[in-house]
Amino acid sequence: MSEIVVVGSFTAQEGKEAEALEAFAGLVEPTHAEDGCILYALNQGVEDPRRLAFIERWASQEALEAHLASDHIQAVLARADQLFSDGGDIVVYEARPGGQRPKGSLADHAAG
Repeated sequence: MSEIVVVGSFTAQEGKEAEALEAFAGLVEPTHAEDGCILYALNQGVEDPRRLAFIERWASQEALEAHLASDHIQAVLARADQLFSDGGDIVVYEARPGGQRPKGSLADHAAG
């Protein structure tokens, strides 16, 4: 399998918004240093700031699996029940670009 896109979406527990955001923000730098990480971007909901989502691009499924097994990810996952009101939703996608290249492809947009 070639490059993959991942969308991970979580909802912080009421009153744990700042702690959840801090935990996720702490994942960005170590993840950017991982082999196979092309994009790892944290986003926060506009209408519901408890909603946190990562948009990710990985060179391969194997790179994603190594990321998920990393110490920094496992440390946050160990606290997930304390921080998040849901189990989260992590979905792996294969990109299907279309339309205008810079607008229809995450890869083309990020490269620009």
